[in-house]
Amino acid sequence: MERRPGTPSLLRELNDRAALDLLLPGIPLTRTQISERTRVSKVTVAQMLARLEERGLVTVVGQQEGGRGPNAALYSVVPSSAYVAGLYVEMDGVSAGVADVTGRVVAEVSVNPNGAANPVELVRGAVDRACRTAGVEMSRLSAFVIGSPGVVDPQTGDPRLAINLPDWHEGVLGSLRGALNRPVIIENDVNLAAMAERACGAARGLDDFVLVWIGVGLGMSAFLGGKVHRGAAGAAGEIGYLPVPGAPLPEDVRHPANGGLQSLVGAGVVRMLAGVFGFAAPTAEQAVRAAVAAAADHHASANGSRTSGPAARANEFLGELARRVATGVASVAIVLDPGLVVLGGDVGLAGGAALADRVAAEVARICPASPRVVPTAVTGPPVLCGAMLAAVDQARTDLLDSV
Repeated sequence: MERRPGTPSLLRELNDRAALDLLLPGIPLTRTQISERTRVSKVTVAQMLARLEERGLVTVVGQQEGGRGPNAALYSVVPSSAYVAGLYVEMDGVSAGVADVTGRVVAEVSVNPNGAANPVELVRGAVDRACRTAGVEMSRLSAFVIGSPGVVDPQTGDPRLAINLPDWHEGVLGSLRGALNRPVIIENDVNLAAMAERACGAARGLDDFVLVWIGVGLGMSAFLGGKVHRGAAGAAGEIGYLPVPGAPLPEDVRHPANGGLQSLVGAGVVRMLAGVFGFAAPTAEQAVRAAVAAAADHHASANGSRTSGPAARANEFLGELARRVATGVASVAIVLDPGLVVLGGDVGLAGGAALADRVAAEVARICPASPRVVPTAVTGPPVLCGAMLAAVDQARTDLLDSV
């Protein structure tokens, strides 16, 4: 990195960035509070704020009352300084949201692809609808983050092995950037869900944890030292391919359901397993919810024996599902030894604490590492939430770099 001399202009730039960085979350502060946090004199802070106001980045939003002397002005970032878009592209739908630079979500929509497969058309259509809902011109968006299933190449940023999205392949990122004329990032969907979990879910503030995603596909994201671990090829976390006892080895990377952990706990397999125990349902999520509800009704009888019927079958099903999930979790735990494992995805959410507790007990039985296992605590769609958070972070970085 090129060294720059400590000139007055550089010091002003650093001071302005420090003040703006404090205000970006949208929490109003007084000049005194900014002075205390930046360790810069109040006079200098006043000059910093004047420069930021002149650029339209900061404004007075009120007064702090109750102190001695005159009420102090409260300063905040101008929310419309930057807008961003976050998207989650799935096989059967696209969800999109628009947020301002403070992270406040101003619109969120879901779009049916209606047979359209072209990535540029899908993204532009979803973002256009979100922008119209928000009343924000698309030209005002400064960053796009798109969540996609499958592996994202760490060198090119392009998706690959997006099995359910065959049109998402090498060259897509360049096409999107060219069409949108803005910075675009494509990120693995489970990694984005883990970012949301760390920001506002069960792993809030933790630097080391694992999210295991159990849905139509099976995936994992590992936060190590406060950063997502992607691996040399971007394939870290693709635990659907994990060779485990009781499942054939994956023979074709294009069809993971035919082997590995995916063949034991993929959503389709979970739905069929639930049917065997009497909990047939259109989706795995509905089947697991029904079993959890039935299991909650069971109590020990007066002589200590357990109830029979639906409650007993529910416990058998959840026990079998937990043993299968624990096989994968234990394999991850013995390598990474995380303090926390979060179960996400439709099945992880539906299973809640009933499934998480059973998985934790099974992992402790077969593995010397015994992480806490908890269900996801993110409210709202976690992948879209993570995409919005990542886009806001990008916009804030760009805004600070512009000062």
